[in-house]
Amino acid sequence: MKVAIKKLHEHAKIPQYAKPGDAGLDFTALTKTIEKNRVVYGTGLAIEIPEGYVGLLFPRSSITNYDLDLANAVGVIDSGYRGEIIFKFRRTDLAAFSKEYNIGDRVGQLLIIPYPKVEFVEVSDLSKTSRGSGSYGSSGT
Repeated sequence: MKVAIKKLHEHAKIPQYAKPGDAGLDFTALTKTIEKNRVVYGTGLAIEIPEGYVGLLFPRSSITNYDLDLANAVGVIDSGYRGEIIFKFRRTDLAAFSKEYNIGDRVGQLLIIPYPKVEFVEVSDLSKTSRGSGSYGSSGT
């Protein structure tokens, strides 16, 4: 699949797969700004997600080595969005020596996947299942 990408800054790095078989394309931090207890990394890139697809932004597995969590858990890039791809992290350790990504580090990854168009149909009853309305922990921890 070919996806249009635009460099918003000459030093932005085009995302790449780190290894054959990887699902996520790695994005590199071009800028880093601090907003209270948030760290925001700009990539200097904008992309054109094809109609019928969604871009999902995830932290990389290296996040376990840093005092950060992706603030929105999973970022959603709709096909109509044309702004800069950013990764906004919440600091998990507010100490001055907390470990964070630096400019030039790979800070997150993108998966582009198709999605179905959903149309809800209101009904008076739903089909029965063995789980029923059992919620958290209903399958026995």
